[in-house]
Amino acid sequence: MESFARKNDSAVSPCLWVGTGLGMVLILSLNLPASDDLRQSEPVMVSPSGTVLTLKGAVLTFACLDCIGTLTHSPYEVWRDPHSADDGEKTRKRKLVMHSPSSSQDMGDHQFAVICSEKQAKVFSLPSQTCLYVHNITETSFLLRADVVTLCNSVCLACFCANGHIMTLSLPSLRPLLDINYLPVTDMRIARTFCFTNEGQALYLSSPTEIQRLTYSQEMCDNLQDMLGDLFTPVETPEAQNRGFLKGLFGGSGQAFDREELFGEATAGKASRSLAQHIPGSGGIEGVRGAAGGVIGDLTRARIALDERGQKLGELDERTASMMASAEAFSKHAHEV
Repeated sequence: MESFARKNDSAVSPCLWVGTGLGMVLILSLNLPASDDLRQSEPVMVSPSGTVLTLKGAVLTFACLDCIGTLTHSPYEVWRDPHSADDGEKTRKRKLVMHSPSSSQDMGDHQFAVICSEKQAKVFSLPSQTCLYVHNITETSFLLRADVVTLCNSVCLACFCANGHIMTLSLPSLRPLLDINYLPVTDMRIARTFCFTNEGQALYLSSPTEIQRLTYSQEMCDNLQDMLGDLFTPVETPEAQNRGFLKGLFGGSGQAFDREELFGEATAGKASRSLAQHIPGSGGIEGVRGAAGGVIGDLTRARIALDERGQKLGELDERTASMMASAEAFSKHAHEV
């Protein structure tokens, strides 16, 4: 990131922040060629700045804030297609885009460096490298994930502990804002895939094919229903049109009627007990034939399965006899040896 590599530096420069598993933080200075043409041919010079910061536990994350506490994003370069058709008409130069290249110089020549390890978080003032705030996050456990995220137009440090607690700390003062027990880590997949995002959200893989999404922001929870997508737009079923007499007479298409609608008790009234009553069966003769054919098919499949089982048992007996013969031959040769 763009920061002060040494004490009493007058301007920010490209730096590489390196955190070790023993809590050491090293700042390396990157010397980039100034000309765009030389950038493709000359190498980047990397030199140690001599700055060493210490924390308790393995270092997890870094972040840089300007003098008013706004998160400073890393510089980026816009990608362009080198084989584009309009390259011959207009030469495009590569330009490094900075979010706030001079804000730290114009407003006091200092930054806040946020460093979080498995045990504690520290905020340093740059370029003086003075430790302003320290917060011991946990003593009995350790952090699995820590990210600097934006929440409610502000910046905070979100942490996920191995004992299942989700904690948030304000920046740069490191005041505890939230500490809630969410989920003890019983699966290493959760520990490897857990990550925080902006606006009070977090994600992790609950299974190889499922993503669990959660929120620790009340504002995000209140607006959750408005953010859910729909696969279709619900539309009320329209009422059926009234069928006129002339349309039914000259329409050319017959109208289907239900047997119960024509001859049922609702229309013709309840029948007398002396009259025969039609009881629908399972298809008459055709249904009986179908059922018999199904039973015959099941018997045939069972017989084929028995034949296959007998064949496999025969093959197993042959293999057993062959193995016994091989064992006897091996025993005989071993005895001779």
